[in-house]
Amino acid sequence: MKPFNPQTFLTQVGKGKSCLSFLQKQIIFSQGDTADAVYYIQKGQVKLSVVSKQGKEAIIAVVEQTGFFGEECLGGQRVWLASAIAMEDCTLFRIDKQMMIEALRDEPTLSSLFMTYLLSRNMRIQEDLVDQLFNSAEKRLARVLLLMAHFGKEGAPEPVLERISQETLAEMIGTTRSRVSFFMNKFRKLGFIEYDGDSHNGLYVHSSLLNVVLHD
Repeated sequence: MKPFNPQTFLTQVGKGKSCLSFLQKQIIFSQGDTADAVYYIQKGQVKLSVVSKQGKEAIIAVVEQTGFFGEECLGGQRVWLASAIAMEDCTLFRIDKQMMIEALRDEPTLSSLFMTYLLSRNMRIQEDLVDQLFNSAEKRLARVLLLMAHFGKEGAPEPVLERISQETLAEMIGTTRSRVSFFMNKFRKLGFIEYDGDSHNGLYVHSSLLNVVLHD
């Protein structure tokens, strides 16, 4: 018998597992739908957003390639408390709740990988909460751009592509699009970022943007 490979398990169709494709802005599941599966992102980005009774939307997380979402169902949550929407064309693997529970119980390597991801996600949520409570909108925007460019992670920083609209950034940090536009222009004039609004070459974040986050 071949040794269990978590990546093979997560990226192959089989019993209780299916491969799904979604176009940019397509809804994967909606707030209030039955929570019955965990999703693994093979390609693309997904945003999780909540809409209040008054119709106000807030983005609570952006999940990137090799990330999971929908894990709340494993803890007994019966309906989704947020909607999942593709931020770009995505390839996802949907793993039925019971299948995921059995695999986590029987396969230590998968359990370890999944636990590491959850701990990292939990730390990010705490950091986001502190950021929201104590930092200005300008600092919150700078931090989001640095995180999306993967500063502090292994490898060279990556460009933040134009697919991240200013409306989405505004929803992520809890401010208006006009404020985001103001700060983005300010960052560009100071040489912290580079982008051309008329191109698709992406937005480049320089390490000097850290000055905004660290400045009191």
